[in-house]
Amino acid sequence: MGGKNKQRTKGNVRPSSSGRAAELLARESGVVPGFVGFGVSASNDPGYVPAVHGAEEIDNLVDADFRLVLRKLSKRDAVTKLKAVQEFAAMCQEREPDVVKGVLPYWPRIYCKISVDHDRRVREATQQAFEQLILKVRRNLAPYLKSIMGHWLIAQCDTYTPASSSASTAFQAAFPLNKQPGALSFCRDEILSVIQETLLKETADTLSDPQNVPEEEREAKYVRLLTSSLLALKRLLIQLPPPDREALSERLAQLLAQGKFWKYSKHKTPQVRGAFFEVVACLCELVPSLAQAESPRVCSSVLLSIDDTEPLVLPALWAAVLHVVSGITDCWTHVNARKGMMPKLWVLLKEGGKGLATALHPNMLPFISKLPEEITTPVLDFYTTFFTNVILGLSSERAVSSPSESGAIIVATVECLRYCLMQHAGDDPQQRSVQSMLISEQLLPLIDRALESTALQTGPLFPQAADMLLSWEKRAEPAGTHDPAAGTDATFQRALADFWEGLGRLCLRHVDSEDPEQNSLEGIAALLRVIQNPESGSWRQAKRKKKSVKISFSSLEGKEPGEGEEVEVPQVVAVVAAAQEPQPKEAVTVPAAAAGLPTLRSGHLVELVCQLAEVNMVHVTERGSERHLRFLSMLLQSFATQQVFRVLLQSGEKGTETEPEGKDLGLGDVALARNPAVRFLLLRVVDWLRQEDRRDTDFLVDMVFSALQCCSTRDEKTRILNHITTMNLEWGILLQIIQKASADAVCIAEYRGWLKGCVLGECLMGLATVLCERGLRGSSSSSSSASHTHSWALISQVLSHQHNNETLIGKEYVEKIIDKLHATLSEAKGMSDAGNMEPLVSFISDVAANFFSSVKGCLLLSSAEELLLTVFQLCAQDQSLTCLSDPLLQKLKQACCAGVRSLVNLLDSEVVEGTFLHSVALWVKNQLISSSLGVKSLQILVQAVQSLVETLCSAKQNGRSLLPNFLLCLSLSDEEWRKTRQALPPQWVKSSLLSGRLRASCAYPCMDAWKFRSCARLPAHLCASALLAQVICTAAEATAGDDALELPPLKHTVAEILYAFQWCSEMEYSPAIVADFHKMLQEWNLITRVHNISSHLLQTLFTRSLTEGSLWALTTSSYIHTGEMTPGDIKGLYGNVESFFPLTEKSVNTLQVLCPSLPRDERETLTALAIAELLNWQEINHNVSSYLAVLHCCLRADTPVEDDVLLAALASMMEWRNSKEEWFLFNSDLGKVSADDLCLAVEMMRFLSWVLTHSPAVLGEAQWDFLLCSVLAWLETASENTTAFWNPWVQLFACETCELIVRLGEFFTAPPAGVVEQLPPELCTEWQEFFSEGINSLLLPLLVKIPDHFREPDDPLFPLPVLRAVGAALTHIPAQQLVKNRLPARLVAGQRSNLPDALQTLLNTLTPLLLFKARPLQLSVYHMLNKVMPQLPESDSESDNSKSEEDDGEEPSLSPPAALMTILTATEELLENILGGVQVGEFAVVQPLSVEHCCILGYLLAWKLLLTFFKASPSNLRVQYSQYLKKSRSLHQLLLHLFRLMPENPYLPGNGNEGCSKEAKTFFTEPLSLSVRISEADSLRWEVPHLACSMYYGALKDLPAMVRLWWNSQEKRVFSAVDKFTSRYVSSVLSAQEIASVHASTQTFDSMAVKARTTTREVIATYSVDDIFIELVIQLPHNYPLGSISVESGRRVGVAVQQWRNWMLQLSTYLTHQNGSIMEGLALWKNNVDKRFEGVEDCMICFSVIHGSNYSLPKKACRTCKKKFHSACLYKWFTSSNKSTCPLCRETFF
Repeated sequence: MGGKNKQRTKGNVRPSSSGRAAELLARESGVVPGFVGFGVSASNDPGYVPAVHGAEEIDNLVDADFRLVLRKLSKRDAVTKLKAVQEFAAMCQEREPDVVKGVLPYWPRIYCKISVDHDRRVREATQQAFEQLILKVRRNLAPYLKSIMGHWLIAQCDTYTPASSSASTAFQAAFPLNKQPGALSFCRDEILSVIQETLLKETADTLSDPQNVPEEEREAKYVRLLTSSLLALKRLLIQLPPPDREALSERLAQLLAQGKFWKYSKHKTPQVRGAFFEVVACLCELVPSLAQAESPRVCSSVLLSIDDTEPLVLPALWAAVLHVVSGITDCWTHVNARKGMMPKLWVLLKEGGKGLATALHPNMLPFISKLPEEITTPVLDFYTTFFTNVILGLSSERAVSSPSESGAIIVATVECLRYCLMQHAGDDPQQRSVQSMLISEQLLPLIDRALESTALQTGPLFPQAADMLLSWEKRAEPAGTHDPAAGTDATFQRALADFWEGLGRLCLRHVDSEDPEQNSLEGIAALLRVIQNPESGSWRQAKRKKKSVKISFSSLEGKEPGEGEEVEVPQVVAVVAAAQEPQPKEAVTVPAAAAGLPTLRSGHLVELVCQLAEVNMVHVTERGSERHLRFLSMLLQSFATQQVFRVLLQSGEKGTETEPEGKDLGLGDVALARNPAVRFLLLRVVDWLRQEDRRDTDFLVDMVFSALQCCSTRDEKTRILNHITTMNLEWGILLQIIQKASADAVCIAEYRGWLKGCVLGECLMGLATVLCERGLRGSSSSSSSASHTHSWALISQVLSHQHNNETLIGKEYVEKIIDKLHATLSEAKGMSDAGNMEPLVSFISDVAANFFSSVKGCLLLSSAEELLLTVFQLCAQDQSLTCLSDPLLQKLKQACCAGVRSLVNLLDSEVVEGTFLHSVALWVKNQLISSSLGVKSLQILVQAVQSLVETLCSAKQNGRSLLPNFLLCLSLSDEEWRKTRQALPPQWVKSSLLSGRLRASCAYPCMDAWKFRSCARLPAHLCASALLAQVICTAAEATAGDDALELPPLKHTVAEILYAFQWCSEMEYSPAIVADFHKMLQEWNLITRVHNISSHLLQTLFTRSLTEGSLWALTTSSYIHTGEMTPGDIKGLYGNVESFFPLTEKSVNTLQVLCPSLPRDERETLTALAIAELLNWQEINHNVSSYLAVLHCCLRADTPVEDDVLLAALASMMEWRNSKEEWFLFNSDLGKVSADDLCLAVEMMRFLSWVLTHSPAVLGEAQWDFLLCSVLAWLETASENTTAFWNPWVQLFACETCELIVRLGEFFTAPPAGVVEQLPPELCTEWQEFFSEGINSLLLPLLVKIPDHFREPDDPLFPLPVLRAVGAALTHIPAQQLVKNRLPARLVAGQRSNLPDALQTLLNTLTPLLLFKARPLQLSVYHMLNKVMPQLPESDSESDNSKSEEDDGEEPSLSPPAALMTILTATEELLENILGGVQVGEFAVVQPLSVEHCCILGYLLAWKLLLTFFKASPSNLRVQYSQYLKKSRSLHQLLLHLFRLMPENPYLPGNGNEGCSKEAKTFFTEPLSLSVRISEADSLRWEVPHLACSMYYGALKDLPAMVRLWWNSQEKRVFSAVDKFTSRYVSSVLSAQEIASVHASTQTFDSMAVKARTTTREVIATYSVDDIFIELVIQLPHNYPLGSISVESGRRVGVAVQQWRNWMLQLSTYLTHQNGSIMEGLALWKNNVDKRFEGVEDCMICFSVIHGSNYSLPKKACRTCKKKFHSACLYKWFTSSNKSTCPLCRETFF
């Protein structure tokens, strides 16, 4: 009851509970009091739900779960009730019937309450639950039926349709249809009581609690309940049997006697008023005695409310009106119709029913039929007013915009007009005046109005008028006929005469005008057409799909009523219910007339048509009126009779010279020429068609066929059309004639003689010839473009139209036309570069497409196949050659596709010489081999062939039988493949040679051969491979289901395709055209698809590798690895390994490929054979390198070998050193050495590298001397031959030398376990003191020399592999050798530096190389400089110590190494140009190895070196360096660039976006690998982003104060982006590392202890001296280090508050503004406190002993007050205050 926070009474520890209250009552009194609710009888129905078990015997019938649900149903919350009702329904459905029955005593009260709930969902769910209850309890509901039926019936009339539908469903579940009236009859008194209670007693406040329910909700519930109660009363009356209705009469009379009931007619809510009028109508119909008894109230409430135009009210209101006027005899005595009712009706009609004409106007006819004479007198005035207002309703806004509204008004108008005319069909003057008024003042003006309105013309007016005329003609027949209503024939004859006379004047007025309205003329033609055939009206055709008629005059037309006799009342009442439907009504039911036959039996129509035709012809002949000519065409379509044509001829011949009737008019048949229609056609219509300025000729062509309808035979029609064909009419006119002649099968049969005849065929052949010749001349001008379009359309029409598998014209003429089109297209293809052939090609493509797609078997014609081939060639060539536009090319593709589909549908198609497919295959092969194709041209050709193959595959049987033969024709022969392979450029050797995958010792060409010149054309081999691969894959995939394509004949072709793929791979997809080619293959997913279909190719590839070697060996290797071949598969390729001997270069290549997959015993055999040959080297002489290569392959494949064998091989090599020293190429000119000699030296290096790495223990002192001396000599030879590095074999020599040096460096840096003891005693010393220094003294100049000789990194000759190898070798150079380098001196004038000359030379030499566009060089330089960076600050420290500490002025700043700063300054502007367009926070994607990538990489590497330098600097120098960076804003620029280079989600590739995972790997958690040798594109793609993240991490770690200062100075957007990114990805990593560094710190402080808490990110410092104890808690922020570090007070003893605050402020200042770690800040703070305890006073400006930036003590003293200050603080004080006074005493400071 009270609020939740109210204090309870003392001792009341439990909240209030209505359940416990009921339990208490039951326990104390022993009985449960009953509370009677709404609708519950006072019998033994309890008014509450029992709370607990055991209260009474009846309580035990309620299940505990049901008890809980029933209690929930009494809750006020709608959601609670809804869930409870749904739960109740589920329980009723699931529980046993006996359990559910226990609920029945309590259900009526609950149902009566919640069935009228405000929430409609609750009401719907209640009815659904009730249905489940009914289905479970069945007959057991009967005792409670009376208490529930009233609300149940009201629920069935709920305004919420789902709720009412559910209630009705429940009612049907309870009672079958035949028992429902009985159930209602049984409860009729209770139902009526509930309804009366609602209608007469209830109010909004009694239905709902005003204190808890809002007024709006109360009112809505009351209105809904009123509406439902009224509708329930109507339903009760309808469903009750008549005796029960009579039994309720007394109680109904009591209800009707209440004034409150009749006030509902004026209720403010429309739905209440609508329901009320439905009840009134029901009372009048079912209980007329009660209605008659209450007639005063009934009539006044209904008849005086006819102006109520609410959509919910009007249908029910007018149903009540009709029932009142037809059922209550004295209804007009209770209302003043003239004053109270009719004016309202006139206003309503004048306004078109206010948008409700479809509901209102259908009631007008039954309404006026029941009006008494006292209302309609005088008749003329009444009907004039009535029809005038009705017709004025057509002008209302709604009627104008809505066809249904205007249609309803028109139908009602014509219905009432017909009724009035029949009611006043007498001969007395009054009735004649009414007749005249109806026709002349109402009907004809309405028709006249319709002639000016298109909307009215398409409406029901014309069909209604036609029906009315038929009815009048029927009644106008003379007396004595079969019609019993013939007594009024004079009246209707007079009405017909008046109508036709008026209609004639009306039509003549519109037609006989110099400038008639086109709309009016079309309306007249439509009216006459509908009058002639009422079924032709558009409105009538639409109405056929709708409901049948609702009002019929058949009874009036079947018999003649007496004078003024009214329609019987039952007829009117029968249509009252239908009057509520919104559809317009069809007025008359007339049998459909025979199609094409006139339905009117009078001659008025023909006379009017002839009269109009005569007047119309005058305007055409005298004034040349176009509109009159169109009107004439429309007339002739419906009235093509010889009588009309005769009138037209007579009218047209007046004043003009015409051919006499005896002439044949060129037809050769005088009798035919006498036909008026033919004469009119040839003398008039043809002349009109010949007029040059005429554009639209459709209507004239219609006149041609109207005239042909008057011909009696087909032969006559053929002669006339042949004659017209030869009269040189426009081609567009002939096209229209052909289109109409072939419109349907009937027309084709009718005009077949003309269409198939020679006259039309020869004419069209001549037209095709003229068009083609004119198109080739390019002479089609814009003025004749329309004529050309019609001409080509005519050709297309006659070629493509087919009926019953026959061409429209003669077959011989079709073939001639196709021949001509092919010859023209072939000629145009050769002239296409002129650019003016496009119109011709466009027309021909349209014609061809229509022909191929429309005519079955068209490709049986040889000319059609040739045409299709030409079309295909145009589709398959680049547009730069054909000069065709995209739309035209699309047209050609459609035509080609249609032709191929037509081809594959032929049953006897073959791929033989001369056929389309064979010709296509030959032409495509010629394009591949002979033509130079670019990537785009190749794509176009492939797409064309692929489309052809797909079309073949789509045809199930015939197409697939053609496919294998077509593919064989398309494939190249072995000789053609060999020639195309030889034409491939040789640059592919370089990659495989340098990677060691292939041993090639062939004679290498000159320098120019290694330059792959930029070319726009692809090698023929690549073109053929790509096309055949795509075609074969497409065919194999399309036919893989059932009839798989057989690949054995295509094995060699697939092998060549794999060869081409391997060539591209070895070329490393450069230059650009090869990269584009590879991209195309990737887009097609071609490489994967080819491998999927290339099974059983291993033997073919092995044979090629063994016979040809080189690239075939690499292709075999790729196939083995992709196919995952087993050793057994490899073993099956050869008999034994001895078959490879004696070795040749091709067999060596093959063994290199197979060796990793050979079985172990086979490899051991190979090793033994190779060693044996090497030991017998004198016999094999110069082929030693081949056996060394095989031996090395076996060793790399982990073949076990004994130490003695290795020593024997080493001994042989040492013997070569003595006897064959030239094999080692020491001091040789490598530019003149053969490839075989270079390969031998390389193989020796590789063997020595393997021995050093895997078996160093076998090396003795002699072998070590041999190895080290050979390496030094080889390196010296390489460094002396830098200019020959363009040669791949020389590059290989240098790379293998460096690789051997790397292995030596790794060995001596970390010797393998157990090997050191076996080494010669002086070996390590010799390496460090002599060999290492000698090697590095050669390598470092070599690294600098290469970019000097080869200045363009993008040059194909640039030795990038050598640069990568030298850089990898230099990674092991000691820092001391770098400091003491022997590079030529390079010093810059004016460069301020404290470094030694050697070190400065190193910086000046290497730092510019950071920007050289060669990634290995950049990283090599970085790694070397990174080793010397920590030694550079020492020079600045010495310089800083020599400076005087007494210098005044600004805070000192010191520049980092000048060489580095020069690089940064140079690259900052470049980066601004590169990244300036990218907003901070957005990710700029950098293309790997591009110029931009090089520039950004150099910039970031320089900064990474600078951070290394900064980190190695002491604290005092770090401040000066920071000051310099702050002034130069270099760090500011760096941070802006970093936030453009770091990705938004810096997760490692492959790690996914695991933002929610704590263990997600990011670029900040994983170390950065800057390896010189990484060359994979995927790794390089993320190198710059990872490096940028590493740089940002380093800046935050080493320069936190400067980064924080930059962050605080940024705009809001950048500020937020930086904060969000840092908090999410960096802060946690940095905080954890900072805390970990505190844990792991070995730094100790006197009198201070430091510890850290990882979970809370806290560092606690405890300082204690004597009796003083200080504890400080340092809290890291969530966005550390951007946010301020908070310093909180822990415990303190013996320190004053002010001093304590100063120290906390100092520590906070140090941690915020110093660029260092927390430990460094604490050390600075401790020193400050120590100085304070030592007696040093604070600086009175910064209140600190030690300066926060330069760590100096206060030394500048005032001569007056003797206080000391920091120099930097004084400088700031003087500059900011513009004074030179002491801050304390204000005296002048000296």
